[in-house]
Amino acid sequence: MFNPFTLEKKTIIITGASSGIGRQCAIDCSRMGANVILIARNKERLQETLSLMEVGNHNYYCYDLSDLEGIRSLVSNIISDNGKINGFIHAAGIELTKPTKLLEPLDYNRIFDVNSVSAFELIRNLSSVKNMEQNSSIVLISSITSIIGRTGVAAYAASKGAMNSATKVFALELVKRKIRVNCILPGTIITPLIQNYLSSLNEEDYKKRIDGFPLGLGETTDISNACIYLLSDASRWVTGQNIIIDGGYTIR
Repeated sequence: MFNPFTLEKKTIIITGASSGIGRQCAIDCSRMGANVILIARNKERLQETLSLMEVGNHNYYCYDLSDLEGIRSLVSNIISDNGKINGFIHAAGIELTKPTKLLEPLDYNRIFDVNSVSAFELIRNLSSVKNMEQNSSIVLISSITSIIGRTGVAAYAASKGAMNSATKVFALELVKRKIRVNCILPGTIITPLIQNYLSSLNEEDYKKRIDGFPLGLGETTDISNACIYLLSDASRWVTGQNIIIDGGYTIR
């Protein structure tokens, strides 16, 4: 049966694969036939993700993406072990809620290093001719906080906004090799971290947060399905886009 969304014979790298959106992307990419390379800091949680995936030639690497200097060696090891890749999802990210008046340069550095600079370094190293096949696809996971105002998240929002802007530049620079680069901006997705956060809210704040999404809160599969589309040949004519997936939050 013809399936333009298949990921068979594709090797996909996914950061942040130990939980949340990254874990769901790993599971669903494996279901679509991809060989998946998982990257995250925690070995046990990576192995748990691996146990939930369809059988394939998968691999995982324990790595802290705040170590920017080691990314070149990480990529070299991945390519040596697995061969050229066909896709990359950057789902790794850390959050920080702190009023602007309390933010310090180190806060910005920490958030930017993991959320955006590590992604840029991975793209710089992965996108060479020796590491990535033609007609490959790169997907960055940003956030709607990069385009809306929300108090207390200046560092986080700025780090995600950097991804939005860089996506267009990467797309232009890599188009000659038919490597596509796109960015997804999710709204609030139900993950263990979000569930813990929501349970800490009072009734009024909880209702306000929920009511902002006409279609309700999102699930991790809402983002993984979009990633599958962008990684597959079905999206061969899509590049340089910031795609909002937020249950209607930003249409108001």
